[in-house]
Amino acid sequence: MLAADVVAAELVPPFANTAMDGFAVQFADTVGAPVTLEVIGTIAAGSTLDGEVGPGQAARIMTGAPMPPGADAVVMVERTSFDEAASTVEIEIAVDEGNHVRSAGEDVKPGDLLFGAGTRLAAGHLGVLASVGVHTVSVVRRPRVGVISTGDELVDDGRPLLPGEIRDSNRRTLLTLGAEAGWDAVDLGIAVDEPGAIREAFLAAAESCDAILSSGGVSMGAFDYVKVVLDEIGDMRWMQIAIKPAKPFAFGLVGATPVFGLPGNPVSSMVSFELLARPAIGFMAGMDDTGLVLLRAISEDTLDHPADGKVHFLRVEGRIDDTGRWHVRRAGGQGSHQLTAMARADALALVPDGVNITPGDEVQILPLR
Repeated sequence: MLAADVVAAELVPPFANTAMDGFAVQFADTVGAPVTLEVIGTIAAGSTLDGEVGPGQAARIMTGAPMPPGADAVVMVERTSFDEAASTVEIEIAVDEGNHVRSAGEDVKPGDLLFGAGTRLAAGHLGVLASVGVHTVSVVRRPRVGVISTGDELVDDGRPLLPGEIRDSNRRTLLTLGAEAGWDAVDLGIAVDEPGAIREAFLAAAESCDAILSSGGVSMGAFDYVKVVLDEIGDMRWMQIAIKPAKPFAFGLVGATPVFGLPGNPVSSMVSFELLARPAIGFMAGMDDTGLVLLRAISEDTLDHPADGKVHFLRVEGRIDDTGRWHVRRAGGQGSHQLTAMARADALALVPDGVNITPGDEVQILPLR
């Protein structure tokens, strides 16, 4: 992520050049084509013509080669007949001034703002920077984000499950979401429901990470030791947010390290990540906006829920029609434990409390990355 604006100091292209293999000519000579012109030389990419193209003359030219002095157009080779022995070329068509010519500075001029602070650099950005000779830029370091699961019931060693055990999916999904966001996601393993183990895990994470994502132990259960321990070692806020899924949520600091306490249910964990953790850690990473972009879609399903005082984020599959408009339908079961629908979902549909969306109605969606 760029930490400062990058301004161009060079022209791109640095000189006028040809976009095609062909012949550089004076466009006025092609009026009344077919016409025959004298060929005075050949210009390969990386070379120049010794001399200039005058009236009645042409220079053979290869893609990317600089336009020779005197020439103001290029005729593509497919519309010519070259007589090498006679050093002449027959031009079959008339062309306009500037035909197949890429002007100096057509893409970038000195003083142009190439990319602003907060831009996440991808392949295309790096290509542009290389094209103007920028090899070093100021960036925000990728945040190191620790991911930890909590709970005695969690298993992650591949063995057969014992009664009451479940396999830990949250850590894998959160690690992947963090990596996809461009962060350095660090696997901190599973902390069992024992205060000493939880304390040790979170203190060690706070020392080595820029932020911590934990799942589980943020509700009101009798064995939610995460809450007890984090209240002892950190400055935490425990919340019940009027959304479903992802109602229970915690945020605070252990030392100077932000801690995001996500719910233990798999879908709730992913939804709270998308709505709350991703934007906040993205801001730490230098993003200049939250990344939460709401779009309008047409529902192809009934999207409703009982009135409960919450905004529901339903998991929906989407398609984009020929006009660019989104259409969505339920991706499957909507329980906070039903991860399959979340895996199939392309977006979250926002259904306010007491609102029933019927087929053909418009609905707000949050596309998932």
